Amino acid sequence: MRVIITVCILLLTLTFPVMAWDAQSQHDTFPQQPGGTGGPGNDFCNGIRNTAFSAGESLTYKVYYSLAGMSAAAGEATFNTSLEKFQGKDCYHVVAEGKSYHDFLFKVRDKYESYFDTATLQPYKFIRDVNEGGYKTYENVTFVKAAHTAITNSGVYPVGDCVQDVLSATFYARNIDFSHHKVNDRIYFEMFLDRQVYHLYVRYLGKETIRTRYAKFRTIKFKPLLVKGTMFEGGEKMTVWVTDDPNHIAVRVESPITVGKVQVDMTMYHNPRYPLSSLVDL
Repeated sequence: MRVIITVCILLLTLTFPVMAWDAQSQHDTFPQQPGGTGGPGNDFCNGIRNTAFSAGESLTYKVYYSLAGMSAAAGEATFNTSLEKFQGKDCYHVVAEGKSYHDFLFKVRDKYESYFDTATLQPYKFIRDVNEGGYKTYENVTFVKAAHTAITNSGVYPVGDCVQDVLSATFYARNIDFSHHKVNDRIYFEMFLDRQVYHLYVRYLGKETIRTRYAKFRTIKFKPLLVKGTMFEGGEKMTVWVTDDPNHIAVRVESPITVGKVQVDMTMYHNPRYPLSSLVDL
């Protein structure tokens, strides 16, 4: 059941493979591209500017667990974006909170926060406060770009020029110009989590019209490289769909897990930067 919030957070991060949340997992890596993960053709280091979202945006997702043809709602997560100052700099502050519906089975109360620059979308601070069925962890990370370091509550770690945290990666990726990519292109990036730098990618799969529990959407489709752990299979088993409009909001993610399948759908949104022109019908 710990998968409930893991998948919710992964959804808005375009399901970027942060299975490092599973303490027993082993992570796969691949050779860095020229110039690190910020090499030629890499969207995560090409000076993207925000055109996809604005302060005041709010998104809500529900998680459904399926087994033997039966499906049940298991939990939800909310993502709220505001405009704040961090050390005198203009920043977006994203807060992601997750909870379980059936606390008597497994209680989940998770909170993730990211502060990232409004101009460069590079992170300054990341906070993770997890309480999942008695498992608790707290991570507070400050990124010092000039020193190429991540300062955590347990030590100082070297990071690359364009390293992202879980949430900042989401909002950075929402600004990628997908018209520059062909089907099966890999989009590489670095992410820092659990005192490690992960070299990862998502694979662009083109466009598809789908119906979620909320509505029918025209979407852009991805498969992320997953890290094998106790909840998820490794490889490209998870699929994510984001709106095929300038907002690039995730509307569905599906993944097989050890037993059954998890599906996450967006169920509510407020104050997107643009109308959801990808919405076909309710």
